[in-house]
Amino acid sequence: MTADLTHFDAAGQAHMVDVSAKAETHRRAIAQGRITMLPATFAKLAAGSAAKGDVLGIARLAGIMGAKQTGSLIPLCHPIPLTRVTVEFVSDAANSSVTCTATAETVGRTGVEMEALTTATISLLTIYDMLKAVDRGMVIDAVKLLEKHGGKSGSWVG
Repeated sequence: MTADLTHFDAAGQAHMVDVSAKAETHRRAIAQGRITMLPATFAKLAAGSAAKGDVLGIARLAGIMGAKQTGSLIPLCHPIPLTRVTVEFVSDAANSSVTCTATAETVGRTGVEMEALTTATISLLTIYDMLKAVDRGMVIDAVKLLEKHGGKSGSWVG
């Protein structure tokens, strides 16, 4: 089992992967997730009338800040210098939902998949936090990696 999982050594102990021999390359990852809410909650979001202010603007900033903290949040994740992080929201009135797509980029020795996933998740959690006073039943789901590019393993598209 441990031969396939890079975060475990030959004895099965968790360790941070040694990336010192890897080449620095441009790396990019895109992740996505969704939050679904009651129609009345979605109407407040769409109208910009949430009591706490600009929900999506603050969620975007929170996601970017989350990307920068990924190495501190996930125990075996390398802290990496990010060169770009973007957060895009698409509102779906018919389903009272918002989809968040996050992109993270670096020039480095390890990928940015965790940073992209963290960005999307923190953005969605912030939407929940800002709207929870009117809707505690919101659901965050479908968080997934859409694609990654760069590094020895090349590109992957889900």
